[in-house]
Amino acid sequence: MNQYGYVRVSSQDQNIDRQMIIMKEIGIEDKNIYIDKQSGKNFIRPQYLKLIKKLKSGDVLYIKSIDRLGRNYEEIIEQWNMLTRKKGVHIVVDDFPLLDTRNHIQGLTGQFIADLVLQILSYVAQIERENIHQRQAEGIKAAKDKGVRFGRPRKEIPDEFDYFYQLWKKGKISKREAARKLNTSHSMFSIWIKRYQIQENI
Repeated sequence: MNQYGYVRVSSQDQNIDRQMIIMKEIGIEDKNIYIDKQSGKNFIRPQYLKLIKKLKSGDVLYIKSIDRLGRNYEEIIEQWNMLTRKKGVHIVVDDFPLLDTRNHIQGLTGQFIADLVLQILSYVAQIERENIHQRQAEGIKAAKDKGVRFGRPRKEIPDEFDYFYQLWKKGKISKREAARKLNTSHSMFSIWIKRYQIQENI
């Protein structure tokens, strides 16, 4: 049986010291600590993938907290089942004692308890996501009812547009040149043309 540690921070400039201290206190060798400095939105991470290949049945994987493993609970549960059931690896979450597949409490296996806790956490996370989306939708609707407009403010057609529009229409100037004269982009000049033609019923 070997002990391994997995450490993750979301970006290169974030500090891994706290997680490393815990790994050292547990007694994990440096060579068995795998570190990713990458978002937890999915599990396509170089060091995590290396770790998965290294783990064998009976090994113990330590992580500081469940969010160091990942952010998406559906994917966490998928990875958890792959590690514990398919590979036979034990997982220990340092700051959440119930997420320890080695423990036995009053006849219940650590695997059963950890699976149950994960399912509950996943459910709570899903409900919270739905509540956030609902609050956002309600907030947007309330703001729209009050006349608040979302998105970029509409860029109004400048007074000089008509002059350059007529030059362009007569073929004396290109769209790009007209846009440059008006200090705007080619695409914005094209938008102004359509808007202008609608206004003038051209």
